[in-house]
Amino acid sequence: MLRVGTQYSAALRQFVTNAATQSVDTSRSHAERGNEVPHMQALLLTDYRKLELIDTDRPAIGPHDVLVRVAACGICGSDVHGYDGSSGRRIPPIVMGHEAAGTVAEVGPAVDCVGVGDRVTFDSTISCGRCDECRRGQINLCADRRVLGVSCADYRQPGAFAEFVAVPQHIVYPLPRELPFEQAAFVEPVSVAVHAVDRLRVVDGEKAVVVGSGMIGLLVIQALRAASCREVVAIDLAPSRLELARELGATTTINATDADAIAAVREQSGGNGADVAVEVVGNAAALATAIGCVRRGGRVGLVGNLAPEVPFPLQAVVTRELTLIGSCASAGEYPRAIDLIASGAIRIVPLISAVAPLADGPQWFERLYAGEPGLMKVILQPSM
Repeated sequence: MLRVGTQYSAALRQFVTNAATQSVDTSRSHAERGNEVPHMQALLLTDYRKLELIDTDRPAIGPHDVLVRVAACGICGSDVHGYDGSSGRRIPPIVMGHEAAGTVAEVGPAVDCVGVGDRVTFDSTISCGRCDECRRGQINLCADRRVLGVSCADYRQPGAFAEFVAVPQHIVYPLPRELPFEQAAFVEPVSVAVHAVDRLRVVDGEKAVVVGSGMIGLLVIQALRAASCREVVAIDLAPSRLELARELGATTTINATDADAIAAVREQSGGNGADVAVEVVGNAAALATAIGCVRRGGRVGLVGNLAPEVPFPLQAVVTRELTLIGSCASAGEYPRAIDLIASGAIRIVPLISAVAPLADGPQWFERLYAGEPGLMKVILQPSM
C-alpha cells in the first residue's frame, strides 16, 4: 500500500482530498471534526491499467450528507472499460466504483432518513433535484448529474472502491437486515434492468428476446420474467453464459455463432417475431439482431452503450413501425430492486464469481480486462 504524498506528489494528495468532497456540501470542515483527519484506504486509478491501493483522508460531509463505510463494491463492466481508458469517462487519477453497499458511519446534522449503524445502499447518480428533468421524476437525466466513480471532462466524482464514501442523503436507501452486503451491491445493476423493462411497458404474456447474456442481460432476463413475460429468449455467443441464462429464467437460448438468431426467433413465434427485444451489448450486430427479432409494431429497448455510433437499419424500423426506446441508468427503481433481490425474484448468488479484499482489486481488474472465461461479477470488500 502506498501513502499518498510519498510516491505521489503533494498535488495528487491534494486532488484526492479535494475530489472526495465534490458534489457534497462541505460546509462542515475537517477542523470542525477535530484536528486529526481520519484516514482510509482507497483503490486509485493512477493511469490506465494501473491501480494503486493508497492511504488518504476520509471524505468530509456536509449537513445533508451521509458517510458510508463500504462493505462491498462490485466491479462493473463500465469500470473495466474505464480501467483501460476506452470509455473516456474515467480519467486518472480517480477512485472508481458505483455498485456498493455498507453501513452508515456518520451523518450530517440535517440528515433524517438514516442513522449511524444503518445498513444502506445508494444510487450511482447524484441528481440535483432542481432541474426540469428532476422535477419530472427523470433523475437519471438530471442536467447537473454526477456519477460516482466517474471523471468526465467537466466533473470528477470519487467512487466506492474505498473504505468510505460520502453521498447526499437523497440517494441513500435502507437495506433489509437479512440481505447480505455482497447481494446488496447488485441493487444498482438490478435497478438498471428493472428500469429498462419498465420503459418497454411489458404486458403479461408477451414474448421477449434479450440480445446479450452478460451481467445486465442476465438481470434483464430475470426482470422480464418478474414482469410476467411468457417467454424470454436469450441470445449470446458463449455457451456458458447461455447455460446461466437458462438457469436464471430464459425459456429458450440461441447461440448466434451456430444459428441464425433472427430466423430461429421467427420460427419459434410462427413467423411473426417477439413482442419486445432488449439489446444490452451496444454494437451494430447486436442492434441489428434485436431489431430483426421483433414483430411488426414491436418494441426494442436499447441498453447497451459500448459504441458512440453504430449503423442503423432505418427502413426496417420505419416500414415495420417499430418503437425504439433508449434506457439510461435508473430513475427511482431502487426500492423495487431491493425487494426483488430480497424476495429471490431476481437471483444474485449465481452471478458472483469472487469476493475479495480491496487490496486484491488490481489483479481482479486485470483478469476481467483479459476476459477470463467464467468470470461474471467480482465483489471487492473495502471494509472487512
